[in-house]
Amino acid sequence: MAEFEQLIIDDAAMRAFGARLMSCCQQGGIVSLRGNLGTGKTTLVRGALESIGVTSGVRSPTYTLIEFYPFDSLSIAHFDLYRLAEPEELEYLGFRDYLNPETLCFIEWPEQAEGFLDGVDLEIFLDYDPEGRRLKSVGCSDWGRGVVEALD
Repeated sequence: MAEFEQLIIDDAAMRAFGARLMSCCQQGGIVSLRGNLGTGKTTLVRGALESIGVTSGVRSPTYTLIEFYPFDSLSIAHFDLYRLAEPEELEYLGFRDYLNPETLCFIEWPEQAEGFLDGVDLEIFLDYDPEGRRLKSVGCSDWGRGVVEALD
């Protein structure tokens, strides 16, 4: 299992990590983002999207549950499952339609879909630290391990 850890000191550093992560993702996959409220999950995704030219409108899809950003080479699907009442609701969102080599899925609050969300490639854990946020990336597939190695 490939792992990578980093201390993130502020929002700018979290966005920079998101940009760096995006530069390591050449194909679609599933990236889960785990952490308490305010640990920087959406900020990380914002940094990834800003790095590929999305300059406005990047927000947490807390109420819409999904925001989709189509691009020619690699589209981005940003899920926020915080308000998901039942894991089966993923089917109503058309979740499986996003699982393809041309779409990178960022999933906040994946624990809300426990037992229903399989095939996560990369898990990112965010936690509070006295100096900022502690970030840990764990590769769960060949693709995810490759991303972690590129980050390290």
